Amino acid sequence: MHRYRSHNCGELRAADVDTDVRLSGWLHNRRDLGGILFIDLRDHYGLVQLVARPGTPANEALGSLTKESVVRIDGKVSARGADNVNPDLPTGEIEVEVTAVEVLGAAEQIPFTINAEDGVNEEKRLEYRFLDLRRERMHRNLMLRTAVISAIRHKMTALGFNEMATPILSATSPEGARDFLVPSRLHAGKFYALPQAPQQFKQLLMIAGFDRYFQIAPCFRDEDARADRSPGEFYQLDVEMSFVEQEDVFGPIEQLMTELFTEFGGGRTVTSPFPRIPFRESMLKYGSDKPDLRAELELVDVSSVFAGSGFKAFADKHVRALAVPDTADQPRKFFDQMGDFAVQQGAKGLAWVRVGESNALSGPIAKFLTEDDVKALVEALDLKPGSAVFFGAGEFDEVSKIMGAVRVEAAKRTGHFVEGEFRFCWIVDFPMFEKDEDTGKIEFSHNPFSMPQGGLEALETKDPLDILAWQYDIVCNGVELSSGAIRNHEPDVMYKAFAIAGYDKDTVEAEFGGMLRAFKFGAPPHGGIAPGVDRIVMLLADEPNIRETIAFPLNGNAQDLLMGAPSEVEESRLKELHLSIRKPQVK
Repeated sequence: MHRYRSHNCGELRAADVDTDVRLSGWLHNRRDLGGILFIDLRDHYGLVQLVARPGTPANEALGSLTKESVVRIDGKVSARGADNVNPDLPTGEIEVEVTAVEVLGAAEQIPFTINAEDGVNEEKRLEYRFLDLRRERMHRNLMLRTAVISAIRHKMTALGFNEMATPILSATSPEGARDFLVPSRLHAGKFYALPQAPQQFKQLLMIAGFDRYFQIAPCFRDEDARADRSPGEFYQLDVEMSFVEQEDVFGPIEQLMTELFTEFGGGRTVTSPFPRIPFRESMLKYGSDKPDLRAELELVDVSSVFAGSGFKAFADKHVRALAVPDTADQPRKFFDQMGDFAVQQGAKGLAWVRVGESNALSGPIAKFLTEDDVKALVEALDLKPGSAVFFGAGEFDEVSKIMGAVRVEAAKRTGHFVEGEFRFCWIVDFPMFEKDEDTGKIEFSHNPFSMPQGGLEALETKDPLDILAWQYDIVCNGVELSSGAIRNHEPDVMYKAFAIAGYDKDTVEAEFGGMLRAFKFGAPPHGGIAPGVDRIVMLLADEPNIRETIAFPLNGNAQDLLMGAPSEVEESRLKELHLSIRKPQVK
């Protein structure tokens, strides 16, 4: 018999009764019933119940061990009594009578329970992440991640893509976030940068003629944490294709996502095909460029209704309205709670009215609305009796943020939110440039390597703020999975686009010399995208926080509490790297 096991803990069944077995695993739980010990033994594959009779060496050994100790046991499989069968456990028809025990790894008292979600704080979980990963939920999430990545590789290869690796040590790049820098020992005062994304390299692979590339790529960005973004590093399905237009990129990615989310979605449906929603339309209708389409309500711009109005709270402001049908039975408490929610999003309050018989309006602001206002609102919103209308007024971006959140919350509270579905969409037609509100400077609004719609002519003849780019995002249930673009592969277009954003020719050549050289030696039209693997798994696992799908994430302050990173280094190492430390002064 094998030194440690003849079977794993998850595979024994009724057909194995009377078989002598050897098992190894962790002491998951223990119950003492009249001196008889019932032990749950756990390994990677599952759980099995052990029985140790009173007065036996096995009973004494297993009774004294702490939970999470690692043991090897010998024993005989027996059938459970009919009243003791556990239908929720694959091994629930049998148990193992223990005859011998060997302690392979005794455990100290554990800082939190493994066999229950006991509300331990995240800092403690990350400090003891190796214990946290023993929990069933975390183990399941990590195995889901493994299966998803394996499926992605198989499906991408079947779609004709070639997996290729790109460098980790590279040059700094203006991707929109801070780089992690690596000092060079051989080149004093110079630094490598960890890639924010393999952007330039995957474009160079297209220029080299490889046509269809993909990679499960590690990316590094020195940015703050969010629920759907882990600080430090993340993984993305990096994709690039040659001789393509926007829809050619959408095709295989839409197929991949439909298959992945159908296969691993636990019975949740995937709506297909994915709608294409222009950026400006998305901001107007949903208040967001990553709309949750499960909320089946839309915002409507009613600014024109109140232009020049005597109602000063709305007059000459951007006003967005949300009509919510079937709210006649909602109590006043509902409207108060929606107001409180809006305040939490940054609003000063939330105006609302009810729609009664003959479309008569009632509510806090009804008295300020003229008959013409009411008529215009009824027409603009297609109002019916029994509806409610919420309003937001102010600057466009502020109103979008607040009313976008109100839209989803109102849908959830009133039965206009669809559960059990993955609703994808493509957000398209992003503006190429935007104006910095503080400096007035024209900047890239998205990816600087994108092709402007209309090419060089648009750059030379249009107001920069009117130029759209061949840029797109794929969104699922309110989570942006990826940005992508058809790339700018023409040097003249690149020089002009960067000039509009304030980069002179010398700066462009200094920062993107490798890319420019490549463009001058025959570059194909190409485009790509890079869906986030961590976010995909987060959605499939139905987890609210991305760190629940990553084996060893940093905490919200970008610290590794288990390994103690970041850490100080010895002066001799700094000297070798030609570095000195200048700490900020403490006031």
